[in-house]
Amino acid sequence: MSELKTDAFWMPFTPNRSFKSAPRIVERAEGIYLTEKGGRQIIDATAGLWCSNAGHGRTEIAEAIYQQAKKLDYSSIFNFGHELSFEYSERLVKHTPDGLNHVFFGNSGSEAVESALKIALQYQRARGKGTRTMFIGREKGYHGVNFGGISVGGIAPNYQTFGQPVKANHMRHTLDIERNAFSRGLPEQGVELAEDLERLVAFHGADQIAAVIVEPFSGAGGVILPPKGYLQRLREICDKHDLLLIFDEVISGWGRTGSAFAAIEWGVTPDMITSAKGITNATVPLSAVFVKDEIYQTVMDAAPEGAVEFFHGYTYSAHPVACAAGMATLDIYEREGLLTRASGDIGKHWEAALHSLAELDNVIDVRNYGLVGAVELRAPENLKGKFGGKVSGMAWDAGVMARGIGDALCMSPPLIIETHEIDAIVDKLRGVITSLA
Repeated sequence: MSELKTDAFWMPFTPNRSFKSAPRIVERAEGIYLTEKGGRQIIDATAGLWCSNAGHGRTEIAEAIYQQAKKLDYSSIFNFGHELSFEYSERLVKHTPDGLNHVFFGNSGSEAVESALKIALQYQRARGKGTRTMFIGREKGYHGVNFGGISVGGIAPNYQTFGQPVKANHMRHTLDIERNAFSRGLPEQGVELAEDLERLVAFHGADQIAAVIVEPFSGAGGVILPPKGYLQRLREICDKHDLLLIFDEVISGWGRTGSAFAAIEWGVTPDMITSAKGITNATVPLSAVFVKDEIYQTVMDAAPEGAVEFFHGYTYSAHPVACAAGMATLDIYEREGLLTRASGDIGKHWEAALHSLAELDNVIDVRNYGLVGAVELRAPENLKGKFGGKVSGMAWDAGVMARGIGDALCMSPPLIIETHEIDAIVDKLRGVITSLA
């Protein structure tokens, strides 16, 4: 077998020189397990990248992809259509909060966010409020890597090199380890942090702000859960000042919190929801923006009859093979009850198992909800802010794929995980964290 050549591929979000000096190569995946080149199995405690919710290697999805590619591999979606795109849209909105009955398709979470921001601007102009061109995001928020996403996002390295071309400001994040360490479920303290939105509205003026965009819980920021009542208060403030509220559910959607969407789980209906990742179980790139009826209708009504209402879209919007993968994924979610499984006994076992690590000296916080969680570590002074990455490498060597973010190990296992597999993850992490002493 020839030696693997790694020079040509410029890897994303990766220290390329370090990785290529000692590459980790995944060869196969099945269920909740990855198999390294060489045959060693790794427990995928991150569901790929928060996305393989139904587990890897689902033959039903692979077969749907194959059959669709044979029948209709591609057709332009600009001024043409294919039946599956309409059927899939109707099926998707059966899972969204009431009133979000329209779908705009893209290919990634970044594109979903870009589309949602543009829809917000189009809506404000269509209703005669064209001065509303600013967005409010949140510190530690992640909204993809397009220029709109890095502008509203709040993770500094993602925008410091590139600037913030879209007008945006940011609310305070809600991570408060001092008051909320070792919370089980949503933290008790911090609802008042939502009032930071009032400060920004007063500073900029409501007539300048198009929308507020937040993740219901911050994923790439380190699994930061909203304090009780926080999202409800954001909704109230947005209603008070006539601002749109966008939930970025690229990570939290499709069963992660124990409902189809965190908006449903936590009882707060936004004006738009962005979705990707788990929507096709990560088999084929696809994303969606779910849009409130009023927004869609306002944009439609503002355009002359026969005119294009929204000058935006992608060559691969509603790609037929991606729609087929999405339909097969929904079949699995519905048949196996995966969209609500995290709210039952498996979520309780996950919580208890993760919190058993709280007794370790090097653990300063454990956060969890549904089937997502993070273990915050006490970092040495010389590694503060990047200790999680070092320890995630150790976890990989021990047989667990966990994401290192800041000083935390973050996890979001496939929704099909069983109790003995959760125990195996925690046992391996216990050994790794104990060895840090």
